[in-house]
Amino acid sequence: MTPTESKPLLTIIVAVFNGAKTLQQCIDSVAKQTYENKELIIIDGGSQDGTVDLLKVNNSRIDYWISESDNGIYSAWNKGVLRAKGEWICFLGADDYFWGDDRMLENLANCLMGIPIDIRVAYSQIMLLNMKGEELYPTGVPWPQIKDSFKQLMSISHQGVMHRRDLFEQRGFFDESFRIAGDYELLLRELKINDALFIPDLIMTGMRQGGISSNPANTLKALQEIRRAQRMHGQKIPGRLWLMAIVRMYIRFFLWRLLGEELTKKALDMYRRMRGLSPYWTKI
Repeated sequence: MTPTESKPLLTIIVAVFNGAKTLQQCIDSVAKQTYENKELIIIDGGSQDGTVDLLKVNNSRIDYWISESDNGIYSAWNKGVLRAKGEWICFLGADDYFWGDDRMLENLANCLMGIPIDIRVAYSQIMLLNMKGEELYPTGVPWPQIKDSFKQLMSISHQGVMHRRDLFEQRGFFDESFRIAGDYELLLRELKINDALFIPDLIMTGMRQGGISSNPANTLKALQEIRRAQRMHGQKIPGRLWLMAIVRMYIRFFLWRLLGEELTKKALDMYRRMRGLSPYWTKI
C-alpha cells in the first residue's frame, strides 16, 4: 500500500446553478491542494450563464460533472453522493471555496485519520466573507459547547462539515422536500443520539454572506424548516433558543420596515458591539 492509498479518499461535492462568477475560484481551491487522494464532483442544475462552458474548460480537474435540471441543492448533493467514492464527504456551493494554503486538505486528512470509527460527523471552523470576498470572522466552536443547542438550532456551519460515508448508509440521503434546512435535518438524524467531533486550529472553507441570506423573510423560512425537522425527530415543543431566534427575526423584520435596511444594519451591529461581538450586518 502506497502512502497516498493509506490516507482516506476525500470527496468534495459542489452544487451549482448559474454560478459562473464564483465557481472557478471553488474549483481552483480544490485543484491547488497538495493532498492527492481526493475527488471533485460537480452537479450543475442546468445553468444557462456560462457555467457549463466553465466546467468543460476544467474537465481535467473534475472527476465527475453533470449538467441537468434538478430539484434544488439537496437533489444535487444526493446525485453527488451516489457518485462519491470517498471515505469522507464534504458539500460546497459554488460561492464557497477551501480556505487557507494548499495544505489545508493534507492537514484535514491527518486529523480525520485519528477519529474514532463511531464518529460519523467531524467539523472545523469556516471563515465568513462578505459578497466582495472580504473576511468577516471565523465561526465554529467545539461540540461540547453546542451539543445541546444543536437540537434547537443549526449551530454547525455545514460548509465546514466532513461526513463519514457510512452516515448516508445508516441515515439515508438529504430530504429533498427541504429547501433551506435539509442539511440540518440530515445531521439531526445522527446527532440527536451520537456525537460530532470538532477539529481545532483549522479553518476549512470560506463562505460568502449577504444577498438573500440577509433578508428576514428567508431567515423565517429557514427557522420554519428547522422547526419542521425537529418535529420530524420527536421534538413536539420548540426550545428556548429557537423561540429566541424567532423573536430576534421579527424584531429585525420590524426594524427593517421602520428604519430601512441600512439603518437597521447599523443598529444591529451597534447591538453586536455592545455584546462584544464583531460587526456583521454592515459588512456583508
